[in-house]
Amino acid sequence: MRACVLLFVVLLALPAAAQDLLIPMDDAQADHLRAYGAVYVALDRGLDVDWLLNVRGGSFVVPAEADLQTELRARGVSFERVNGAQAVADAESPAANTSVVRLEKAPTIAVYAPDQTLPWDDAVLLALTYAEVPYETIYDADVLAGRLGEFDWVHLHHEDFSGQYGKFFSAYGATAWYQQQQQEAEASARAFGFAKVSQLKLAVAQAIRQYVVEGGFLFAMCSGADTFDLALAAAGLDIVPAEIDGDGQTPGVRGMLDYSGTLAFQDFHPELNVMEYEHADIDDPPPPALRNPLTDYFTLFEFSARWDPVPTMLTQNHVASVRGFMGQTTAFQPEMIKPGVVVLAKSPTTDAVRYLYGPAGQGFFAFYGGHDPEDYQHYVGDPPTDLSLHRNSPGYRLILNNVLFPAAKKQPQKT
Repeated sequence: MRACVLLFVVLLALPAAAQDLLIPMDDAQADHLRAYGAVYVALDRGLDVDWLLNVRGGSFVVPAEADLQTELRARGVSFERVNGAQAVADAESPAANTSVVRLEKAPTIAVYAPDQTLPWDDAVLLALTYAEVPYETIYDADVLAGRLGEFDWVHLHHEDFSGQYGKFFSAYGATAWYQQQQQEAEASARAFGFAKVSQLKLAVAQAIRQYVVEGGFLFAMCSGADTFDLALAAAGLDIVPAEIDGDGQTPGVRGMLDYSGTLAFQDFHPELNVMEYEHADIDDPPPPALRNPLTDYFTLFEFSARWDPVPTMLTQNHVASVRGFMGQTTAFQPEMIKPGVVVLAKSPTTDAVRYLYGPAGQGFFAFYGGHDPEDYQHYVGDPPTDLSLHRNSPGYRLILNNVLFPAAKKQPQKT
């Protein structure tokens, strides 16, 4: 009889000891990318989520609700039953470089992208779609109407804020899609009362910068990163070749840029030749001899989870080195990065910065070099990457770390 009572007590204790779920983010995870979407669902349902920094690749603890378990199974996301309180306590132990951040709410997400269908895809849109994270597409009219304040996180689609249509004039100036893009952009500029597209894009960039200063989070990849700062630095100047906007550039403009209002970069210069694919000398691609998808990689920096939770969140991964990938802007010149900007990843062979973040006023920004983490040299017209074939992609994980970051932005940093 006593043995039966003891067994009954033990059985009662088992659920309490395993009352939560661990979503592992190490090699035990079947689908890293959809795991982020599952965490978003949990937040959207008002559930508590703890992000265990540097614990098994940045794992998550969520309540063991039946509906959430069903969601995880449907998404093909691996999970384990754990004592959540114990997992959190272990992660908070000062004996290891681990910590815990409580995620508070599902962030509202916007992707700044045109309605026009363009012959290239965008890695962030692919990641959000595959992970099943909801977002809204916005563009110039929304920005100028003041809608940015509705969103916690804004991504800049592969965009050219300098008003030069991606510097595609030499290669694609005669194509129908390029001409349509130019016609629509010029018509939009006139509709908003601007004489040129570069003036419209500057106004948009300035509004986005203000959004960040007021507490928003901005993420950009490839040319969306360097042309954003290029537009801000060239305010009031003309860096656009006459072949594109019909008039001349400001004489001596290369030495006239004002870097005081840029987010990440300084001391750079615009590329004024219309036949050159580059926008500025910020881009730091690997030399041709090193452009090899089998050997090109970059290394994530390790930060103190307890004292530097923000960069730690943004670099959570199941690997320390990530395969490199090219883009119109592949990487960033280290000597052109402003003081106070934190380098998150570098190429060990060239010292080029692949990933960075920094504060701006009350908000944050993160810039990530390259176009597609699973397509080494993505060309115009190439088909979009099928992420079901890359569900454990470390490069795409870095994008989705950024998506979840605003959920913790009200969490006080440890001091």
